[in-house]
Amino acid sequence: MAILVDEGTRLLVQGITGSEGSFHTKRMLEYGTAVVAGVTPGKGGQEVDGIPVYDAVDEAMEEHPEINASVVFVPARFAPDAILEAADARIPLIVAITEGIPVHETLRIYHLLRLYGVRLIGPNCPGVISPGKCKVGIMPGEVFASGPVGIVSRSGTLTYEIAAHLTRAGIGQSTVVGIGGDPIVGSSFVDILELFANDPDTELVVLVGEIGGTAEEEAARFAAEKLGKPMVAYIAGFSAPPGKRMGHAGAIVSGGEGTAEAKAKALESFGVPVARTPGQVADLVARALNH
Repeated sequence: MAILVDEGTRLLVQGITGSEGSFHTKRMLEYGTAVVAGVTPGKGGQEVDGIPVYDAVDEAMEEHPEINASVVFVPARFAPDAILEAADARIPLIVAITEGIPVHETLRIYHLLRLYGVRLIGPNCPGVISPGKCKVGIMPGEVFASGPVGIVSRSGTLTYEIAAHLTRAGIGQSTVVGIGGDPIVGSSFVDILELFANDPDTELVVLVGEIGGTAEEEAARFAAEKLGKPMVAYIAGFSAPPGKRMGHAGAIVSGGEGTAEAKAKALESFGVPVARTPGQVADLVARALNH
């Protein structure tokens, strides 16, 4: 099994005719993802790598009612409406790759999506991959391998690096989820941990966090009380100075809160081992799985 995406995923690409949309559509198809339709207003009737393009999501859904996931490559100023258009069509999973969406816009759609009952991953995320089954987003499929370890991460690049270390160590992954690095995202660490908790093929979870906020501390508490399986963590930003934003909009330390050291101590206090380097994650995972 896997979470969120698998062989049964039927994908819609919003913004398919743009440079990013068309490039990554090709990569997703090459990986084996079932991309069935695309949407770009004004480009209906065209094709991208054999995939039919429609002017609107509801038009795509009329022709392809099997669609059960959407990935958004729409520019930031149009992305909130694109996400809501997918939600209005009741597509249960929406993965927003777009970065640069204003926080107040993300906050607006966050609450609206709760009313629709759909799940948003992102924005500003690399997507979701269940190795050997399905890839939705921009993750480089070649660094992942199928196996028992789930990964949930705020960082795209670190996700790839840590997955590569695991793969080289002979440890595959069940599903890898990049939740996004913005201050407000559609799905939190805890939201994804709840899914991993109920996935029988995920034996251990790796959490990749970074400075800023309290999401990692909340995840540590959930792992201790409800996850029911071991978790290993890595926190980026041990050398980040207070008051400086590091990479992501959500990665900023305020006062003494949100530092990498504070997060590591909180995680360790709940029994979650924290790697100090990405390479050390594989060692901690191997040790936990052997136990």
